[in-house]
Amino acid sequence: MPRADYITLARGGGGRASEELIEEVFIPAFSNAILDTMSDSAIIDAPENGKLAFSTDTFVIDPIFFPGGDIGSLAVHGTVNDIAVSGGVPKYMSAGFVLEEGFPISDLKKIAASMGEAAKSCGVSIVTGDTKVVARGGADKVFINTSAIGFAPEGIKLSPKRVEEGDLIIVSGTIGDHGIAILTLRKGLEFKTEIVSDSQPLNRLVEAMLEAEPDIRMMRDPTRGGLSATLNEIAKASGKGIVIDEKALPIKQSVSAVCEILGLDPLNVANEGKLVAFAPQESAGKVLETMRDNPAGRQAAIIGRVGGAGPGRVEMKTAFVGNRIVEPLVGDQLPRIC
Repeated sequence: MPRADYITLARGGGGRASEELIEEVFIPAFSNAILDTMSDSAIIDAPENGKLAFSTDTFVIDPIFFPGGDIGSLAVHGTVNDIAVSGGVPKYMSAGFVLEEGFPISDLKKIAASMGEAAKSCGVSIVTGDTKVVARGGADKVFINTSAIGFAPEGIKLSPKRVEEGDLIIVSGTIGDHGIAILTLRKGLEFKTEIVSDSQPLNRLVEAMLEAEPDIRMMRDPTRGGLSATLNEIAKASGKGIVIDEKALPIKQSVSAVCEILGLDPLNVANEGKLVAFAPQESAGKVLETMRDNPAGRQAAIIGRVGGAGPGRVEMKTAFVGNRIVEPLVGDQLPRIC
């Protein structure tokens, strides 16, 4: 294959080769009125006296293509979801690429196209970006940094400080799908049913939830560290105890089987298209019904409540007798997961 079909150091030098990369790969995938000005920064209109929501994340997943997505769509979904679960409405994104010399242009086009499609499906525009190229061995194929900015509607206040005793805890669907999909691909494990990543946008789901119940206490997407890490963060920040019910946890049988075989705890496995919400007991049923009416929340379930454990502690009522303490791992069970 000719050299032009691969990433070279010249592609990151800021000259003509860099321009060609932008023109051939990124402009076709991301084109919009703001990006097409090709300015160093994006100038966007903001509502008067409104609040802005801003988030950034970097994606280094291995492998970069996986069942249910790739590093491109994952980068969009992950950053959009960070804005959404904070109560913001994501609108604009940046995309920064670190490319390894020798990376195939054909793969980069696939990733860019996937990002563009994901952005459109989320209702956001990728309006600015940057590309750097490092020598062979200086990175692992491609790393992507994405930042997003959005508008924060008035009256929406999501915070662990608002969590109260008696609040119910709702998860939007099955847990552990993303981490196990990546693990089985890395290890070459094969099962009768393919395990697919749950990578998906949550902004439409969140909008519907907040419309149904503006008084939702808080939301979080349990990515690295899984549900365990997220619940422990919320318990610590709120100063409240949390008890979840093992029987209520939605887990696919295939995911549960892999976890059992490999000795993994599904509570610690990463998700990329799920959220956890804390809602007042009296309105949790309405929130749950709203979630189940949305494609991203079809398998939503109430998994526990606030109270019944010591301050800042998370416990799980087991399928046998008694509770066990749920603690976050010191490190990741699976590195390079997102």
